[in-house]
Formats: sequence, structure tokens, C-alpha cells
Amino acid sequence: MYFPKEVEIIEVGPRDGLQNESQFVPTALKKELIKKLSATGVRRIETASFVHPRAVPQMADAQEIVEFCKEINLDFIVLTPNMKALQLAIDAGVKQIAVFVGASETFNQKNINRSIEESLQECVNMFAKAKEHNLFIRGYVSMCFSCPYEGAVSFDQVERVVRHFVQHGVDEISIGDTNGQATPKIVYERFKRLLELFPNTVFVAHFHDTNGFAYANTIAAIQAGIKKFDSSIAGLGGCPFSPGATGNISTKKLVELLHKMDIETGIDEQSLQLANQFAKQLID
Repeated sequence: MYFPKEVEIIEVGPRDGLQNESQFVPTALKKELIKKLSATGVRRIETASFVHPRAVPQMADAQEIVEFCKEINLDFIVLTPNMKALQLAIDAGVKQIAVFVGASETFNQKNINRSIEESLQECVNMFAKAKEHNLFIRGYVSMCFSCPYEGAVSFDQVERVVRHFVQHGVDEISIGDTNGQATPKIVYERFKRLLELFPNTVFVAHFHDTNGFAYANTIAAIQAGIKKFDSSIAGLGGCPFSPGATGNISTKKLVELLHKMDIETGIDEQSLQLANQFAKQLID
């Protein structure tokens, strides 16, 4: 088996983790969580989303969160689902953005009320504008293994979105098991094939732990050649448009697993434990 010397963990708890919480987490507590996470040594944190508050009330304070991230000189990512959101991010001085498109047609329609083709076309203009402002672009591909509405998602469905992202200069692509139904076999096969087709592309694995397979899927992704992983503090998360999907893979447990296999992350486990305890208190 292959085990790299180091992998990068991208913390997504403050955005992807909290977005599904029905009770609004006060902005001051979000800032404290971000501060505690930054103290762990994690390199990048996804902290906010410029989405309409009616759609995701938890992200209503995105502007204030972005200003805070800039104040503490944090390397952070902001989700920008459309052109209006992108402009807000540019105006706010954001340096890294994320855009998502579902590999499943039904999921994409339910999530953003657009077809995949319509989403991909908007991405062309968004990516061009982002590049004009020298922004780092992360592309999320959601529902890359199965879909709660359509069932199994084919490799061709995933490749369609990935190829579009690659052709338009995305800097990294996060491949999501959004409803947490993937198994190590399909994870290994899918990432292996993506890396063969797009050898110069940086891929990130994004696992949800609905069936408890996320850690086994991490090992499978590593064997396929993946060295970057999204995770969420205290396993926070879930997708409002993916019925039954539970939280993201836990940052604390993922780091513990990697360190026990002598894979470095640059993250301090003691500081991470403090952030983990704080995050749990937010949702309790």
C-alpha cells in the first residue's frame, strides 16, 4: 500500500459544517470557532458563503465573517454559487472562491434550480471574471458517486463537470460524496481514472460519513493518489438538498488516523481537540 509523507486537510466546518444547522449560530461564536481552528495549524478554512439568507439563513453574516478572516490574516475560502455572489466576494476582497455543480441533474435542479448545462455556462463567465481579479478557484462537483434522487451516478456524469472545470482553468477540484454512500472500491476506481485523464489537475476528496465509510474511503483515495482532503470540525455538516446525508468526515478523527499512519498534516492534535470541543458546544 502507498502512504504519502504528508497530506493537506482543508477545514470546511464554518461553512459546509454549519450551513445545515437550523438554529442560527451567533456571529461572535463563529468567529471564535474560526480563531480556534486557525490555531491548530490547518492551512485553509472555508468560512462563509455569499448566498441569499432566505436560502441558507446560517450564512447571513458572511460579510462580517469575511472581514474577520481578513483581520486575522487567514487563508480562507468563500463559496460563491452565482455571479452576484462572486461580485460580492470580489468587493469584499476575497482571494479564494468556490463554485459548485452537481453531477446529478435532479440534485442540481433542487439545489440551485438550474440544469447542469445552465450551471456550466454560468461558470464560464464566473471563472473569467474571477481570473480577471487573480482569484484562486475551487470547483466542487457534488453527488459524484450516487444521488438520493437518481441512484448511481456514472463516471461520465462526473467527468462532464470535471472536464468543463479543467478546460476553464479551475485551480483545484473537490470531488464530493455528498450523500455519504460511496464505498472504497468505487472511490479508488473513480479517483484513479480521474487522475489518469487529468494528470495535471489537483483533486480533493470530500467525504460525508453517512454510512461510516468515510475513513475507509480516505484510505482508498490515498491509494489512488489523492493528497488533499476536506473535513469538518466535530463532523459537522449535512446537505439541505440531500435527504439522509449526515455530517462530513471529522477533522479530529481524520487527523488522528493520518498521524497514526505517520502521515503529516501540520495540524496540532491538542489544539484541534480544543476546537472540536468548542464546535460541539455550538450545536448542543
